[in-house]
Amino acid sequence: MTFAVSVGGRRVDCEPGQTLLEAFLRGGVWMPNSCNQGTCGTCKLQVLSGEVDHGAAPEDTLSADERAAGLALACQARPLADTEVRSTSEAGRVTHPLRDLTATVLEVADIARDTRRVLLGLAEPLAFEAGQYVELVVPGSGARRQYSLANTADEDKVLELHVRRVPGGIATDRWLFDGLTAGDRVEATGPLGDFHLPPPDEDDGGPMVLIGGGTGLAPLVGIARTALARHPSREVLLYHGVRGAADLYDLGRFAEIAEQHPGFRFVPVLSDEPDPAYRSGFPTDAFVEDVPSGRGWSGWLCGPPAMVEAGVKAFKRRRMSPRRIHREKFTPAS
Repeated sequence: MTFAVSVGGRRVDCEPGQTLLEAFLRGGVWMPNSCNQGTCGTCKLQVLSGEVDHGAAPEDTLSADERAAGLALACQARPLADTEVRSTSEAGRVTHPLRDLTATVLEVADIARDTRRVLLGLAEPLAFEAGQYVELVVPGSGARRQYSLANTADEDKVLELHVRRVPGGIATDRWLFDGLTAGDRVEATGPLGDFHLPPPDEDDGGPMVLIGGGTGLAPLVGIARTALARHPSREVLLYHGVRGAADLYDLGRFAEIAEQHPGFRFVPVLSDEPDPAYRSGFPTDAFVEDVPSGRGWSGWLCGPPAMVEAGVKAFKRRRMSPRRIHREKFTPAS
């Protein structure tokens, strides 16, 4: 049965099987979202009236006491009646409707150890913000996997994904690294996520540090390029943390950006396999070594949870304002 769901005076229809989050996003109504798997709590909201089924909402993210108090996770909850909710997070200003996409694989290329670049062509442009992601449907399984876009918003007809192999993974070993070829059709949904720059009129052009672990570099590429297009002379430090030099990629691309923007610096950091050509250790420690004060800076973190948490601590150690710290944790998937 279709139910009416509303937030902030805006009403949309929630179709059978849809979550509150999907209904709002497809209806062009912004709702905070990040992992969309029930693990981060970004989409937590207050149910003001009506009733919801909490689905697979984890106890760690939504406790029994919170459920009893009327809280729910928009990415897991499905309405059982007409429902009104209130978001518990700050409202956003940028909204792009969630869409189902059918894309054509234009290119699949190995770019580093166990890492591939996949280019997907769209018949119609996709409106999104640099830093957001899409979900791909894994053929024959019904499973969905999330991949960040390395694009800027004007690169809206060819989507660039950076994919790292997960041993035994149904999406990577059994598809993206073993069988996917140019010309294949791919089903996807997007855009998703809140990991993006503020609107241009709220972007002060201040210095930025971006730290990516592995393919966590992908959304930072689009964010950094967008930031530099807005303010070409701003200071931007982009750190890429990987195990060894074999895991680095796109060094030429970053050299070109540095030639065009003297305030941009790309810093590869190797954690496990030292190489005299690069710094050793962890990118979060490299930031602490390089920047004596983070006041006035904004920080962007994307990668494994441990790296993201280390980055938050490093930014706070350098007195970066908490409201200027943005993070996107990669959720492990098979």
